[in-house]
Amino acid sequence: MNIFWQILFLTLAAPLLASCTPVAAWERGTLASPEMALDPSPLDTALGNHIYFSKEAASGGNSASGGGCGCN
Repeated sequence: MNIFWQILFLTLAAPLLASCTPVAAWERGTLASPEMALDPSPLDTALGNHIYFSKEAASGGNSASGGGCGCN
């Protein structure tokens, strides 16, 4: 019977541990910093994609495509 109470406690405690909290106005600046972005350096990513798709002579949803020499 002891395992039943442990499972019941964990089942009821799980939503409390995974709950969300509202973000205060003065904390939003920290969350909006570039370090918190999914892609912290979009220019480097765009340049890398351009080089990759130019050398591969393929297009992967971007506007970059070429003949493989990198001179597009």
